[in-house]
Amino acid sequence: MLARRTSVICPIIFSCCILLASCGGSTAPSASATPRASPTMTPTSTPVPTATSATGTAPQHYNSRVLYRGSARPDDLAFDQQGRLLFGDFYNGTISQVNNDGTVTVIARALAGPEGFTVLSNGTMIIAEQRRHRIVSLAPGAASPAVLRALPGTPSTARCKDGVDGTAYDATTNTLIVPDSPTGAVYRMSLDGRTLTLLTSGMVRPVGGVVDTQGNIYIADECGGEIWKIAPGGQVQRLGGFSMPDDVALDAYGNLFVIDLDPAIHALIRLNLATGQRETLASRGYIEPQGLVIDQHGNIFVSDDFANIIVEYMPA
Repeated sequence: MLARRTSVICPIIFSCCILLASCGGSTAPSASATPRASPTMTPTSTPVPTATSATGTAPQHYNSRVLYRGSARPDDLAFDQQGRLLFGDFYNGTISQVNNDGTVTVIARALAGPEGFTVLSNGTMIIAEQRRHRIVSLAPGAASPAVLRALPGTPSTARCKDGVDGTAYDATTNTLIVPDSPTGAVYRMSLDGRTLTLLTSGMVRPVGGVVDTQGNIYIADECGGEIWKIAPGGQVQRLGGFSMPDDVALDAYGNLFVIDLDPAIHALIRLNLATGQRETLASRGYIEPQGLVIDQHGNIFVSDDFANIIVEYMPA
């Protein structure tokens, strides 16, 4: 999310329903702290698929529902060990679990602006704290997080210079991909925080990311209007044509999903990486869409921390 916040917040009266669009294009809704060791566990979520992971064609239509609407302000999303949806709330410093009845249970508090986070198989969460520009580890039942790594950049209140805004887990190397948002660099970090390796630099403001099963990394450059693909060998490909990409996810059909939070767009976009075809799947009803994840069944979850909702899109 940009500069806490772009102040896209126009006095919009939130629509009571999110409309869904078909793929035809109509819309709906290294300076560091002393690292501390963290558990040598791996995240429990299934590795992100590649373009060859599934057969057939991608869904052409989705049904949608508002999974959560309330007073919390859902931002980045993740799944826990049981596949339950979790969301971070930057403003309240919490991470919460969405229950089956639509209520939420707060499972972590007193975080300094939680952004991207990863859940390990023992329940430990690795969390990016934007306000302190660092990566922390929070074990189940722990009263406070342990600092894994302070990031090299120096955040500020200048446009596009806020602290760390997202992370991505790389199952091919059991490491964390960490965009250093103020400096425009992207690093690979060990899960214990002890090693930090520069992968690339030159972005304006790298934020959300995702890694496929071949080790290709996709990073949203929020202030640069591009998605950067970083291959395992280090080659970089830039996918332009976006305005303010904030988060990304991959499905099993070779599609990259992008949240574009520009107030003139605020949309969920699907990009076919093989053909380059783009479709706006949802936009109506959003004020400032943020988090984006896709589960093993192809269900898409999008959060909006100013409309205070999480919307689920289910293949029809």
